[in-house]
Amino acid sequence: MTDSEGFRVLVVDDDKSMRLSLVELLEAAGWQVKALSRANPVADHLGRWLPDVILTDMRMPGMSGLELLHSLEPNHAPPLILISAHGDIPLAVQAIQDGAYSFVEKPYEPKRLLAILKNAATQNRMRQSNARLKERLGKLSGLDRVLLGGSGLVADLRRDILDLADTGAAVFIEGETGTGKELVARALHDLSADADAPFLALNCATLSADTFEAEMFGTADGGTGRLLAASGGTLFLDEICSCPPLVQAKLLRVIEDKTLLPIGAQEPIPVRFRVISATNEDMAQAVRDNRFRQDLLFRINTVTLYLPALRDRREDLVLLATHFLKDYARIYETACPSIAQDDLAALLAHDWPGNVRELRNACERRVLAARRGGGGFADAIHADQGLADVPDTLREAVAAFERELIAKAIRAYEGRMDAAADALGIGRRTLNEKIVKLGLDKDSLL
Repeated sequence: MTDSEGFRVLVVDDDKSMRLSLVELLEAAGWQVKALSRANPVADHLGRWLPDVILTDMRMPGMSGLELLHSLEPNHAPPLILISAHGDIPLAVQAIQDGAYSFVEKPYEPKRLLAILKNAATQNRMRQSNARLKERLGKLSGLDRVLLGGSGLVADLRRDILDLADTGAAVFIEGETGTGKELVARALHDLSADADAPFLALNCATLSADTFEAEMFGTADGGTGRLLAASGGTLFLDEICSCPPLVQAKLLRVIEDKTLLPIGAQEPIPVRFRVISATNEDMAQAVRDNRFRQDLLFRINTVTLYLPALRDRREDLVLLATHFLKDYARIYETACPSIAQDDLAALLAHDWPGNVRELRNACERRVLAARRGGGGFADAIHADQGLADVPDTLREAVAAFERELIAKAIRAYEGRMDAAADALGIGRRTLNEKIVKLGLDKDSLL
């Protein structure tokens, strides 16, 4: 293999002698060369011949080198290098600002031209290789399971995930229950340079201020905390809004200082991890209600990803349902049921409060029913009614129950708080604290 690494160059120049001279130089250096006398046919050759770089004259009849540059798709076309006369140098500089890779002045110096071409082609190959790698990793990361779809919202989200994966930036994921927040967090980790490092997922609703330091920081006598074990990887803070206030303060200190102090230790230990957080709550409201620290929010929301609700991308329903039906038909070793007209009507009529998770469960029931010889999507969806709004965690379920019970007592005793507290078997102060914590509006209940 020569220095050119088998690169391909598309030469565009209306001057025959210049064109032949360039072809001779490049072929002698081991390049594969295709030469054109006009710029107009370039677009046709890009798809068929796939050059690594374009070398074009600045001034030509018909389409000029600058016009050729502006006609190319910036994110997909190979780099373009201009050959310019001395008087065209200001235009060439402007062309670089507009996206050209570089320019060479006539008469060109062969070694310099070959060096510029090789650098441009090498960078283009690397860009293509990275794009192919990201595409393969995207398929492995599970993005296709939750982010399958052709809607613009989903396409934009997939692109954002791939763009952000290797940046190391703190990512804040917002989305309703069932939209796939943890799967997106795992995809960001799997597509990053630290994919082989640990991925530590913490459900913040289960964290206790009393045991947090021992569990997460470890102890001086050798107990390795979970945060230290995850150093170098990704820390995923799920349900971040449910994090107790004292734990919020401890997390903020670790994130800011990038160190932790095991219990009983004298010296802090450096840690490094990417922070990805997720919530299905309104964080701005949580900050206003003093349930979440604003300084911690600033640390974790460098970039925010919004996961669309399924009802906002109904054009993806049939595609998703077909995908899940095939999946479960394969798992249960049965024929995949087709989506009939009444199935389609049921899919489109439902509001899908449980989002993709609810649809996946409905598809599983549809396949199981079909294996027994009956059922349709209307029945599969109906079986989920009453379950879609059930909280995912015990903490959320307890909060929902407390909210309902306290609201009932306040209404029953017409706002007399002492009487309501007595009926609930708690103190008046405890009742006031719970009303604030649960976000209850006493006036609206009366």
